[in-house]
Amino acid sequence: MTCCHPEQSLACSLPGVWLPLTGIACSSQYIDTEEYPSTEKIKDMCVSMLGDLWHADTRNGKAVGTDTVGSSEGALLGALALKRRWQDRRSAEGRDISKPNIVMGTEAHVVWEKFTNYFEVEAKWVPNRPGKYMADNDDLVAACDENTIGVVAILGTTYTGAFYDVEGLDKLIDNKNKQTGWGLSIHVDAASGGFVAPFALPELKWDFRLKTVASVNASGHKYGLVYPGIGWVMWRSREHLPESLVFHDSYLGKDQVTVTLNFSKSAMNVVGQLYQFVRMGFEGYREVIRQMQHTTQQLSKGLEKFGIFEIISSDKGLPLVTFHLKDDETRPYDEFHLADRLRENGWVVPAYRLAQDNDERKVLRVVCRWDFSPTLAAELLANMQEALDWLQVRQGHEGFLLTHYSVYLHTTLFISTHQGTGVHLQIVGTE
Repeated sequence: MTCCHPEQSLACSLPGVWLPLTGIACSSQYIDTEEYPSTEKIKDMCVSMLGDLWHADTRNGKAVGTDTVGSSEGALLGALALKRRWQDRRSAEGRDISKPNIVMGTEAHVVWEKFTNYFEVEAKWVPNRPGKYMADNDDLVAACDENTIGVVAILGTTYTGAFYDVEGLDKLIDNKNKQTGWGLSIHVDAASGGFVAPFALPELKWDFRLKTVASVNASGHKYGLVYPGIGWVMWRSREHLPESLVFHDSYLGKDQVTVTLNFSKSAMNVVGQLYQFVRMGFEGYREVIRQMQHTTQQLSKGLEKFGIFEIISSDKGLPLVTFHLKDDETRPYDEFHLADRLRENGWVVPAYRLAQDNDERKVLRVVCRWDFSPTLAAELLANMQEALDWLQVRQGHEGFLLTHYSVYLHTTLFISTHQGTGVHLQIVGTE
């Protein structure tokens, strides 16, 4: 039982898919390739396809990568490889390896903060310039030094869905390497964009076609159209995955090679990923992405007709719409009120503040997944008009709704050995 209808949850890009073959693989232990040898072959097939999709260097062998438990593990592994390569290079030169750092914009996903915390790497946060919603390439390169293990480029930021100009960043970093000999590399966090850009913008260079891109992570459970819990990390070539991160074990009956942080898991999602790759192919994914783009454009036009919204997302990014209310000091409600009111009709449209340096700006975001049809977009727009009308009237009455929310009805489930189980309803006053 869910808290809302999945097709009305517009907060993230997790798809509402049904994969008929995955139930068979639910109980298969993915890591046990002795008992389930097909799982390793299926993973290798997916890695090979992703190598082709992202233009990996296969001149000296096959594509190098692995499946992960979500894109976050992929990001951690890609960054770990950057750190280990930096350490190996510095150690060979007899230089200090105690102060590694990684450069990224303040709009980066929380997984990058986790990486710096867990693996003791200094985070060099690059702020957004005024009026911009992602880090500038010049500022990213300017933050680098001889201790920089790499630069994170984002293909689809969480806040606005925007794509970095990775090609422009690659040129700047290549020039910096020629000037300094630092050997800087780019890791592309393509958690969402990795399964969007190849189909929506095939001419866009962001992947291994670029000289300094060392690794890429992506989520199979976003626009890869598989159930939650599958991600991928790919390296440019075998030399970009240090041998010290490759582990061998034999206690399940054969020599097994593992790269991931996680060990045991079901084979379901890897099977589901191959099923989607084979069933849909390049043309199928392209059609799905185009459908999402069409819905995004329809929604954007509908929002613009209200006359009170400003859209800050780009049609050259992810299929989503990030927008905010135009500044008006006389308006008696804000984005949080609107999101709360839309919940009355079942819609989960997140309201939040932008990243550091833009955190005074409140925004709303609608992710246009493949199951969010043009019909549902029209229904959302109609419900939004109703919500705006209600807020204009109700919020205009002083004291009816005071701040973000009025009165919270707090439901607490409690268990007592004397009174049994019950539901306690408590009024929690106003802010």
